[in-house]
This record gives sequence, C-alpha cells and structure tokens, in this order.
Amino acid sequence: MDLSKKTKGSLEAEISQKLTQWEKDFLGRGPVSVKTDILRDMIIVTLQGILTPAEYRVCKTTDGAISIKNTRSSLVESGRQDLSQLIKELTGEEVTTFHTDISTKNGERLIVFKLSSDLQKKLT
Repeated sequence: MDLSKKTKGSLEAEISQKLTQWEKDFLGRGPVSVKTDILRDMIIVTLQGILTPAEYRVCKTTDGAISIKNTRSSLVESGRQDLSQLIKELTGEEVTTFHTDISTKNGERLIVFKLSSDLQKKLT
C-alpha cells in the first residue's frame, strides 16, 4: 500500500465511504452519516443514524435496548474479519484490536480499529 499519494483527509474519506458500503452490503442498510478520524495508531469511525425506526421503538425499554445492543454487536462482530481486511487494503496496516459500541439513545455507533503501527505519522 503506497500512502505517499494519499492525504490524511482523503484516506479518512475513503474509509468512511467503504465502511458505508460495507454496512449497506452486509447489514442491509447504511448509516445516515459517517466520520472517520485517524489518530496515531487508531482509526475512529462514528456512524450516525444506524438504527431503524422499529429498533428505536424497541429501545424504549431497558430490556429492548439491551437486546438491540447485543444483536447489533453480534452482527458487526460476525463481520470483523471483513472489516479488518478492508482496513488493511486501504491502509496497509494490520488491525490488532477492534472495538465497537452503539448508543441506543441516538443511534450512533463508534468503531475503533487499533493498528499495528502509527498510521498518522506515515501520512504526515
């Protein structure tokens, strides 16, 4: 992967676009908006508007919110290998750890990819 021709901003935009496409292909619908930030050896992705209207309704109870959180987490975890491969193809970096959580209040998901080295330094 030759990063010399890419800026930090262009790579962040490309990651956002590819993750949006992955969400649509893998989960059946994409987020309303996606923002990606490269910080040292991490890629932090914020996805807005990922819950369906039905999921928001189910999330009105504690048990429903826990159920949606667990289901959505399991779905994303099942695609972990695909996501790690996607990040490797875009950045040339191995994903060493992967963290994700979803807010059932505002329908926002955070994904943090921890990389094998400092990607930000390579882009600066």
